[in-house]
This record gives sequence, structure tokens and C-alpha cells, in this order.
Amino acid sequence: MIKRILKLILPFLFFFIIIAGTESKAQSLPDYKERAFPFLADSLLQQSMLPSVTEGSIDENEYIVGPGDNIFISISGIRETVFNLVINHEGMLYIPKVGGVDLRNNSLARAKEKIYDALNRYYKNVDLFVSLSDIRKIKVSLLGDVNIPATHILSANSRLLDVITRPAGLTPTSNFRNILIVSRDGKEQHFDLLKFLRFGDLANNPFLKEGDRVIVDKIDKTVSIMGTVKFQGTYEFVEGETAKQLIDLAGGFLQTAKTDTIELIRFCEMGKVQKSYYYSLNQIINEDILLQAQDRILVKEIPDYLVDRFIKIEGYVYFPGWYKIVKGKTTLSSIIEEAGGFREEASLIDAKVFSTEGDKAEDPEFERLKLMLRADMTDDEYDYFKARSRQRVGRVVVDFVRLFEIGDKSEDIILRKGDLIEIPEVKNYITLLGQVLNPGKVIFKENYSIKDYIELAGGFGWRALERDVRVIKGNTGEWIDADDVDRLEPGDTIWIPEDPPGPKFWEVFTTALQIVGQVASIVAVTVAIIVASR
Repeated sequence: MIKRILKLILPFLFFFIIIAGTESKAQSLPDYKERAFPFLADSLLQQSMLPSVTEGSIDENEYIVGPGDNIFISISGIRETVFNLVINHEGMLYIPKVGGVDLRNNSLARAKEKIYDALNRYYKNVDLFVSLSDIRKIKVSLLGDVNIPATHILSANSRLLDVITRPAGLTPTSNFRNILIVSRDGKEQHFDLLKFLRFGDLANNPFLKEGDRVIVDKIDKTVSIMGTVKFQGTYEFVEGETAKQLIDLAGGFLQTAKTDTIELIRFCEMGKVQKSYYYSLNQIINEDILLQAQDRILVKEIPDYLVDRFIKIEGYVYFPGWYKIVKGKTTLSSIIEEAGGFREEASLIDAKVFSTEGDKAEDPEFERLKLMLRADMTDDEYDYFKARSRQRVGRVVVDFVRLFEIGDKSEDIILRKGDLIEIPEVKNYITLLGQVLNPGKVIFKENYSIKDYIELAGGFGWRALERDVRVIKGNTGEWIDADDVDRLEPGDTIWIPEDPPGPKFWEVFTTALQIVGQVASIVAVTVAIIVASR
């Protein structure tokens, strides 16, 4: 049974998937951040479905009274008379002893004036107080490109946003900027909800009235604005909108915007060719440059404008920290001089410069080798992997010793913004690791050899591989055979590897017993076969 049902529905599912995929490719949906808010889960949002929820205090000049509103009246004279009256379905308020007052299509402020006038005709020399004590409920329909087209019950002081944000509200393809409200008398008004969400423009978040139909269109046409504006992105196209209005909607220009040549890209020749039109800021402001669907506005950035150019010096100079540089002029030697020069503990041999603005491209080969075991690499691959592992990204090749002690100006590089200069403490020692009796740091001696340092550390350990000693250069991290080292330098490391120990006696003994047992078993089986054959 299940298989039959699947056979029936699968073709339809496949069809809808194709249609949905085609639609998503054909449309470039708006991507501004305000579009996310109706789809966020919010416990308070569920509570907003309760008819009693309102937006708080009421502006009596905006609120339109109607059937169901409760009016409180207090008449204070010799004694106080209080009424709680409801406007009837004909829009009339009947006041005992006074009569009916027509309140149809009146603001709360105007309704109060009419009630006061009626009361003053009957009551003399009394204090009057009139107030709206309870708000009526209204029915509003939410239709069009929404999750669930339906009629909703709202408080009479509800605005457009109150019905839009209900769980049955907008979809990812709903048009925020072309929402149509049709009143009971057929009057049509269009509202741009984004203008309220972005700027708090209440004119685009109106009060709803009894019988209003809120019709949400589906996105079909868009425009885009990119570059140095505050809120770049794709927006719904609004008929009659100008380039200036879209720029204003995008928050206006950033201070780095190049406003003398604002580019408008438009499809021409039946949508097959794009052409560029250039406008100055003055033209944008003073001319009504009407936008068309699929237009693109590009606002370029002023080159080299408000660009911070700083470098940082760390370590053993007299005044480490941040320094401003001049593009193409500030040299390494001038900035070290500005920093007060080197301190006595500074190591020029180990000093380095790193560029943080350098090439940050990934190395696919290195990424591949990081996922491999050593046994799966060729020797060349392993050598490349080691070299890349030791390399520090962005390091600039410069010899501080040649520049500052010999005076070789070819090493005096021009600094760039973001450069980092590291001046470490001098390493006046050689480090010994591995199979020596006393591994650790030994004070550097100018004319000492590798053998001399090993003797200072107590000599070789009993499992040392004396012929495989390596030197790790402190400045480069390079591993060199001891026989190939011309001279040692402060910060170098001498590595004495360990001779792998032979197998333990018990392991050899048990392995031998196993082999002897297996041979004995084979011999016994062979003898048994020979005897049986006779």
C-alpha cells in the first residue's frame, strides 16, 4: 500500500522541486536584515494573538472610535453620576437623560468634544470627565503571499505590524515594500513596511480599521545598491522610486563614499544588455532619476582615504608599541631609531619582520599533506611538509645584523601598514636535547664545537646515536647534520637521538617458545600421517 502511494506522489514531489528550484534561480530575493524578524520564534509573539493585547496608551487624535468601544462618563455635582456606555453597531452612543450622540468616523478627541457638548446642554455647573475605558475588537483579513490567509481578531488600536508579525504572517517571498490595505469602502492605500522597520516612520505602519484587508504581494521585481552605503543589499522595487530615495533607504553614504561618479547599471535592449550611467551627487539630489526593475546602483570607495597606517614593534627596543608610518617612505632603520634603538639585551640575529597584509592564499598541497600519515608520503613530500610547517606566514627576509652593525642599506626595507617587528632577547646559550647526561642550556662559547658542548653537558648517554647528531638552527629552524655545521650560533639546539632498545629477554624467550611449539606440532602431525599410511 505504501509503495503504491509513493508511486503516486513522487512524480508530483519531483515536479514541485523542479518548479521551486527554477523559481529560486529566476529571482534574486531581497537580503536586508529586517526581513528576518517575522520568522523568528518568540514566545511573546504567540501571546499577541490574544485580543486584549494593545500597544499601550492611545493618541486621542489618531484613534477612531467605533461600535464596541466603552466610554466612561463621570458627572460630579451635588452627587456623582457615573456611566459606562458602549457605542452601538450604528456608531451611536446613548447617554441617559441626554440622548444619542453620533460618533461615526470620529477620532477619540472629536468624540469627546461631541459628548461634552451634549452633556453641557443638559447638565449645568457640574464637573465632567469623559474617557475611553475599554477598546473594541476588530476583524482584519491578512491575504496574499502569506503563510495562512485568514481573518484575525485584533484590538482596535492595532497597527499593520501587529497583524504582519503573527505566526500565520509573511513568507520569505513576501513583498515588505508594497503592502496594500483595502478598507471596507474600497479605498486602497500602499505602505512600505521597511520604512517603518528602518526609520520608525509611523505613516507606513498605520492603524487598522474594522474590515480592512491587508494584501501582501509576492516579490517579482527588485533593485540593488552596493558599495559604500550603510545598508547595501537587494530591495523590492517600488514604482516611482528615485535613485536618491533608494540611497536614503540604504542609510545614505558612508564617509568613504566616492560621490562624484555614482554608477547606475540598467538592463537595456529587452533585458539582454546592461549599460552603465554615471551621476554626480548633485544630479542624484536635484534630478528625479526614476529607477527601473533590476537596476543596480554602485557607490565606489575613495581610494586611500582614511586608511590607518600603523606598524607594531615588540621586544627589546626602548619604546615598543605602535608607530605611524608614511606609505612608501618609512624604512626599518628610521622606525627603530624612532623607537629609541635597541636595548642591550636585544638579539639582532633573531630579530624578524612579519607582514600581516601579505599573501594569505591557502596552499592546497600543504593542506593535503597535513591529512596524510608519514608512511604514506614520499621523501619529497615529507621534506616539503617539514619546510612549510617551519615557515611562519608573512615573514619578510631581512638581515638585522647586516643592516645595523655593518650598515648595508640594501637590507633597509620600506615598511607597510600592519607590519610587525619582533626584537627578542639575545639567546646567549646552546640547548642540548636527547641522549646527553645533563640535557639543558649551556652558555654559548664563541669557539666551542658540537663535541665541546656535549662534553659540557656530561657527554653522550649510553643509548645515544653518536653518528646521527643534528643541529637545529635557532634563526631558521633548519635541521642540519653535525658534520655539515660550520659554526654554532646562540640559540642553536643540538639534538642527540636515541638508539632504539633491542627486544626484552622475556619477549624473546616467549616468542622462541611459540616458534618451537609450532614446529613440534608440525613434526607430530607429519609423523602421524607417515605412521597411518603404513
